[in-house]
Amino acid sequence: MVDHASIYAGQADVYEEMIAKQPDLSGVLEEIRPFDGLDAADVGAGTGRLSVVLGPRVRSLAAFDASTAMLDVLAGKLRSRGLTNWRTEQADHRKLPLADKSVDLIVSGWSVSYLCNSDVPGYRSHVHEIIGEMKRTLRPGGTIVLFETMGTGTATPAPPRFLLDYYETLEQELGFSHRWIRTDYTFGSLAEAERLTRFFFGSELAAQVLRNGWTVVPECAGIWWLHV
Repeated sequence: MVDHASIYAGQADVYEEMIAKQPDLSGVLEEIRPFDGLDAADVGAGTGRLSVVLGPRVRSLAAFDASTAMLDVLAGKLRSRGLTNWRTEQADHRKLPLADKSVDLIVSGWSVSYLCNSDVPGYRSHVHEIIGEMKRTLRPGGTIVLFETMGTGTATPAPPRFLLDYYETLEQELGFSHRWIRTDYTFGSLAEAERLTRFFFGSELAAQVLRNGWTVVPECAGIWWLHV
């Protein structure tokens, strides 16, 4: 089994190489909540796949992650774009270093699920705790946008079973709206596709990539959003 915690702590550069093969998500975010001039936070920001979309257009950006290595990559990307309206800080989703009613938009990509899947003791309470903390920091009229996996290596949604309760809680108990999109990886060669899928997803997907000769690896993502 792939140890994602070790990847995030010690191989952030390779992780960034992989996610750079995915499509830009600015249009999707814009459809849900136009974000020009907003104060925004990226929770579980990683190497910045959402932060680099927000940074050039928001008034301010606070980016949080448990891994300082991931945040170091993110910071380098924002600096390289000449941006100065941002800060990064190591933080837990359940205790955000933000004042009450201080931001207009909170995004989180492929991150909340690490605390809210059914393999984690107390996962049901974590969902409510995390969303409650996000609501605490939002101004009236603010928006939460969550991205999570609906399956990698599949052209239609096939979410992992251990995430189904989490997704149902968002929709049925917490009132989130939901849709799904394709977030395919487009690699430069079959060798690159095999190497990077093996790195993050493991040998089963890497073997599927080789069998199918995929340089474009299909992936589905779910988007959940709530206007507060």
